[in-house]
This record gives sequence, C-alpha cells and structure tokens, in this order.
Amino acid sequence: MNLESLLFSQGFGTRRQCRGLVADARVAVAGAICTDPLADFDTAGLVFSVDGVAWPFHERAYIALNKPAGYECSRDPQHHLSVFHLLPPQFGERNVQCVGRLDQDTTGLLLLSDDGQFVHAFTSPKRKVPKVYLATTRHPIDETQLNALRDGVLLHGERAPSAAVAALARGTHELELTVLEGKYHQVKRMVAAAGNRVEALHRERIGGYALPASLAPGQWQWLDRAALDALCNNG
Repeated sequence: MNLESLLFSQGFGTRRQCRGLVADARVAVAGAICTDPLADFDTAGLVFSVDGVAWPFHERAYIALNKPAGYECSRDPQHHLSVFHLLPPQFGERNVQCVGRLDQDTTGLLLLSDDGQFVHAFTSPKRKVPKVYLATTRHPIDETQLNALRDGVLLHGERAPSAAVAALARGTHELELTVLEGKYHQVKRMVAAAGNRVEALHRERIGGYALPASLAPGQWQWLDRAALDALCNNG
C-alpha cells in the first residue's frame, strides 16, 4: 500500500492532508523519514510514526476501553463528555463505533470498532453473548433476590420476564450478574425488580474476554487475535 493511502486508511485525515504530512517530512517508516507519498510498504506488522508518535497499522480497528464514569457512549453527547474524548482522533476519522453502550455512570469494559459486522455480531440479541457486571447495591443482597434474578423478573413495559444467566453475591452489597441481552438500563431495572437498587455498576467481561487488570480507567488498547478469540468464546 502506498504511504498516502496507508495514512488515509488509518485515519490521519483526507488524502490531501496525508500527502501534506508526508511532504512535510512528518512521517517515518521503520525509523526513516519518507517524503514520497507513493512509496509502497508491506502493511503486515507495519509500525509507522507521525510527528514521532508510533502507530501500528491495523486494517480494522478493534479496541477495548476501560470506561470511567461521567462519559457518554455517543458522538453527540447530551450532558457529559463523549468517550471519544478519551481516544486518539484517528479513530473518529475511521468512524469507529461503540459496540453497544454503557450508561454515563457505568464503568468498565467497552468495545469499539470500525468493522460493521463485528459491531453487529456483539450487539445482536440473537448471538446471546454473555456480559458480566459487578453491581454495588444500596441494600444487602439476599437469596430471595438472587433466586428472583435467576428465575426471571418482569421489567416495566416488558411482556416476558428477564432472567440472569448467573447471579452471585460477592459480598453483602456486591452482586455479580451475567446477562445475555442488552436492553435499556437492563441490570439496574432487573435489580430494582428484584427488590434492591444499583448504586454503582461496572462491566467486567464480554464473552470470554475480561477487562485487563492493567488497563486503568480512561485507557484503551488494541485487541489482539487472542483477545478477539476470547470474545467469541461464550463458555
């Protein structure tokens, strides 16, 4: 792929802007400045840099973000900053999308991608991808509440009950809940229907992929092949 197209595909601006970056000697490949926008490079394992900042080539963007509280999963947020403020602008240029949404006050694992099929696969209710949440509750958790969540609770406006795949108490006020669906405020509504209230909510896992302990709130990382494989493992 020639250097101009390479930069364009990675979200470094319009083709004209990418040509300008190259002409201004701001782009280096393998540590060497390149001023020819038509120079061809093998993209496999390629790492280039713009203004000294390294950027690995990825044909498609698959990333994980440890979402902090106070951010909305929208490009047009209403009351808080967008999660895209936490990401390099190149992802916006590539039209990277949130894979599902977390409420502004919900923290934890958020996936993002510019691969439409990937986004659809992990948001479609037909795929039944398990998602694990840790909820901090206002009142103590008891077995009656856990059984109600496992058996299914009827949410307001719904005709059929919603049941958790698993509901476990980690402490007197900590509940681990696994759900397959992604309905609006689902976990909060389920806990309320079971007779309690969610005070804080954190998503820990999607499929077989857990939020890395090394990923601090507000940080992001590329998903490698092992992580993508783990996401597809629902066991």
